[in-house]
Amino acid sequence: MKRVLLKLREAFISVLPVTVIVLILAATPLVDFSAVEMWTFAVSAIFLILGIGLFNLGADLAMTPMGEQIGGGLTKSKKIAVLLIVCFLMGVFITVAEPDLSVLAEQVSTVMNSTVLIVTVGAGVGVFLLIAVLKIILRKDLSAILMFFYMVLFALCAMLIESGKHDFLAMCFDSGGVTTGPITVPFIMALGVGIATTIGGKNSNENSFGLVALCSVGPILAVMVLSMSAKGDLVYTTPTYTVASELNDFGGVLLATCREVVIALALIVAFFTVLQLTVLKLPKEKIIQIVIGIIYTFIGLVVFLTAVKVGFMPIGLKLGKMLADNRTVLVIFGLILGMVVVLAEPAIHVLNKQVEEVTGGGVTKKEMLVALCLGVGFAIALSMIRIIYEFSVLYYLIPGYLLSLGLSFFVPKLYTAIAFDSGGVASGPLTSGFILPLAIGACSVLAGDKVLELAFGVVAMVAMIPLITIQALGFKAVMSAKARNRITMRRILAADDEQIINFAWEKK
Repeated sequence: MKRVLLKLREAFISVLPVTVIVLILAATPLVDFSAVEMWTFAVSAIFLILGIGLFNLGADLAMTPMGEQIGGGLTKSKKIAVLLIVCFLMGVFITVAEPDLSVLAEQVSTVMNSTVLIVTVGAGVGVFLLIAVLKIILRKDLSAILMFFYMVLFALCAMLIESGKHDFLAMCFDSGGVTTGPITVPFIMALGVGIATTIGGKNSNENSFGLVALCSVGPILAVMVLSMSAKGDLVYTTPTYTVASELNDFGGVLLATCREVVIALALIVAFFTVLQLTVLKLPKEKIIQIVIGIIYTFIGLVVFLTAVKVGFMPIGLKLGKMLADNRTVLVIFGLILGMVVVLAEPAIHVLNKQVEEVTGGGVTKKEMLVALCLGVGFAIALSMIRIIYEFSVLYYLIPGYLLSLGLSFFVPKLYTAIAFDSGGVASGPLTSGFILPLAIGACSVLAGDKVLELAFGVVAMVAMIPLITIQALGFKAVMSAKARNRITMRRILAADDEQIINFAWEKK
């Protein structure tokens, strides 16, 4: 019970800033919410706290241990072919059932067949999870692999633009951000740790990161290839969901959410059960812990996602429409909101905890959180500016990714791996369920029928900016170390021989 209360306390601290900011804004003349909308939002925030707390506890008890055991167990068994097949299949099936992806597919269903989009993204994740596992086994450099695939990605961008399908670009990049959601992240990260720890080596900590980063690239490439075959004119219909409509269909929303989460968890549990019976054979106590963790994960995710759909998505859409009349406030609100909304992403806390453990405190949870908050804040503010001035997301993404890839040559490789993983983690269900509707609402007022081109891309921005901010932490660490070394050498050179002899004698 004490552990549950601790997780709920952490969740309360995470969700409180977002809730307070929206409620304060609702008390100003800038927006006009009804009493029902405000009460629904406030109650949804309470359930959001409950959902995040239970999910984080479930991730600690089940998702992380399952990933580590599968990765470590299959690696120890020396059945590499089985490991690769399992990773590919799990990448496909877990992604297909990822609630985050369903939110995006629902938003663009008027443009592209939802089922085709989801299956395509799943295949992209499966292939790149396989590549990521091979990277760990063969101990290949993550920076070089990322550089190659991002160059391929930019080449496909040019082909889409040349074929006159540039409207698809923002959605393609968004698909990479939403695939790494609350179910996928804990499992995939733990899988990497399990494989890297079992293989060992002096760079095992660094080698354990990068799976989320590569699994974010695969969907972008897959959806770009899919977009090239799209035919006909793009017609995007702006969503019309409201708090009233979601409340009226509360039972349907709850059942749909339960079904999504059950399917997603069932696939992981099925794979784990087969491996438990054939390879892992964990003790009964460990299995009981995992079963309890799965129950917590299920309840937490259902509560979290239902709260987002009923309270946060409609409020985000209406908020964007009302703030669009005051552009300065829209940008400032985007900045502030981005800095606090990342706190409420469930997978962020899993990432931060794992980073601190793997780096032995070299990168603290506080440092990670500050870097992510600043990065996401600027990402959303820049996205609002893009909507106001109506220019392509590529003006941000191409220089941003080139800068982040360039920084990878100057910072410790561990920072690069953490940075690229954090980009996928930061763009979770609250980004697609609150920030994206906010952008859609603002864009529908400011840019009319350009919603698909201008509003989408905000998830991609949230996924990209942390790459730069966290690598900047690494660059700062390198520069600080060099500065300390220079000061030490100057002091040594400036000291006379007698001082050096006395210093050496004292050391003895």
